[in-house]
Amino acid sequence: MTDSTDEGTDASTDPATAAAVRAALAALADPDRAAQVARFFQTGPGQYGEGDVFAGLRLPDIRLVVKRFAGLGLREVETLLTSEVHEHRLAALLLLVGRFRRASRARTRDEVARTRLAEFYLAAVRRGLVNNWDLVDASAPTLLGEYLVDRPRDVLFDLAAGDSLWERRVAMLASSAFIAHGDATTTLELAERLLGDQESLIHKAVGWMLREVGKLDRPLLLAFLDEHAGRMPRTALSYATEYLEPEVRARYRAYPRRPA
Repeated sequence: MTDSTDEGTDASTDPATAAAVRAALAALADPDRAAQVARFFQTGPGQYGEGDVFAGLRLPDIRLVVKRFAGLGLREVETLLTSEVHEHRLAALLLLVGRFRRASRARTRDEVARTRLAEFYLAAVRRGLVNNWDLVDASAPTLLGEYLVDRPRDVLFDLAAGDSLWERRVAMLASSAFIAHGDATTTLELAERLLGDQESLIHKAVGWMLREVGKLDRPLLLAFLDEHAGRMPRTALSYATEYLEPEVRARYRAYPRRPA
């Protein structure tokens, strides 16, 4: 995953090392909040976030640190990304998102950098380093979705077919970038494939993305619901129909249940 030639070229106000980022984050940590957040992200035995370690940072504080260290090189980002501390990994992903967005600016678009960052991210996903829903949601739409807007999307279907809950959520969330560009096709295909998923976090992701499809093209959402509402998990159906009129929502939720 490491790119030994990339040392970060963006100006930052602090020494660009992973250790410096960790120190800056530690200065803002709140142990009392850490215990609360650990419960929220279900880190207990058998839960989806089992074993994850939290320092107790608020997202705005993490973003401030990320802004200070915007020029952190990929080797240092990888060090953060392999940390057991959740907020270190989130900071690493936000740093990657910032780099990708700078590489995507219209006047200075750098396809080599964009490809390097997307491949770096995909490797991290497959190594299990992007391993909670907030980490996925903060990174997949930009680092994979935006990259694939004008490219083949086979990798998303590979991820969606995988054993990892987080890989499947990455696939679904990445498709939000296509919706933003006016294309719901991939989202609908992924949603159909994931209707039988057993994980509630996938049900929520599917429903959420279908709801976004409805914002783009209501008839497309209704056509999908006409065909699939009866076999959609209740949570997915609830999310997908949230913005429909009460009577329309009630009609879909009353569909006879069928196996997914």
